[in-house]
Amino acid sequence: MNKFFIKKLPLIFFIFVPILFLWHPNWLGFLGVQPYWPLLWLLPWSMINGSINGLIFGLFLGLILDSLTLDSNFTQIPGLILCGFLFGRIKVHDHILVGHFRYGLICAFGSALCGTLYFFQILLKNFSDSTFTLFIPSVQNILAEVFLTGFFAPLVCSQLLKIFKIFK
Repeated sequence: MNKFFIKKLPLIFFIFVPILFLWHPNWLGFLGVQPYWPLLWLLPWSMINGSINGLIFGLFLGLILDSLTLDSNFTQIPGLILCGFLFGRIKVHDHILVGHFRYGLICAFGSALCGTLYFFQILLKNFSDSTFTLFIPSVQNILAEVFLTGFFAPLVCSQLLKIFKIFK
């Protein structure tokens, strides 16, 4: 029984992504915004398992997170699929310091990409209803999310990468 849980540890961590998404811990936030939790799991998984697995699990994460949100008009799937594919094309380096810094930059880029795609969906749907200046707080939220994701990525991704390497 213990061997089963050890072999399935990466997938158990996959289950924690929606839990963190719903839990929304305030003490980890900045300006009321949280890091983009799915990318912190998707980066190490895609780096180890490749682009196709990153794309598939990006789709699964998007489906799960879209089913948890109340607003069904907008989706997170395109951003997570694109990030999963792009993250799978990145190779693991042996240099520890460069790797930690790189995880932060890559996750910040992915968060900006996902946030921008989500913002454009909202903008296209509501553009005729209001002016563009009403969407400035959305840009502030995206920037805060990019900062937090880039800040937590070296801490979380390096640990998950070690765990995923062991159980591959």
